[in-house]
Amino acid sequence: MAPLCSVFRRYLKSKGLKYTAERADVLDAIIARDGVFEAEELLLEMRKRGHRVSKATTYRTISLLLEAGIIVQALFDSKQSHYQLIYGKEPRDHMVCMKTGKLVEFQSTELTALRNRICKELGWSPVAHRFQIYAVSPDAPRS
Repeated sequence: MAPLCSVFRRYLKSKGLKYTAERADVLDAIIARDGVFEAEELLLEMRKRGHRVSKATTYRTISLLLEAGIIVQALFDSKQSHYQLIYGKEPRDHMVCMKTGKLVEFQSTELTALRNRICKELGWSPVAHRFQIYAVSPDAPRS
């Protein structure tokens, strides 16, 4: 599998865009994270580490990474968009508590097999998937 920076460079070139140092910094910061992140959280973390990156560049780069299929948007609440690196990663699925907002990641070989079977039946090639369960955790207050 090609390194992510190469994949992103090719995508940007296909769109007539350049792979800038700022875009590289955003991609590196995402790669360094494990799991779900918010754009604002990523921006603050990058600035703490001394990166000079604007809010606009961060959001535009996230949008380009979405289009390139390198990250996915994972909406867990109505207040903020969450993102996750998927390129070259095993699928990570999520269960979200509707009362507490608690997020649990899990992996399921059965879900991956189902995805692969459905794609094969329809003549598609699976790349990634996202599966979310909305439920109430046993830790949630009873109402």
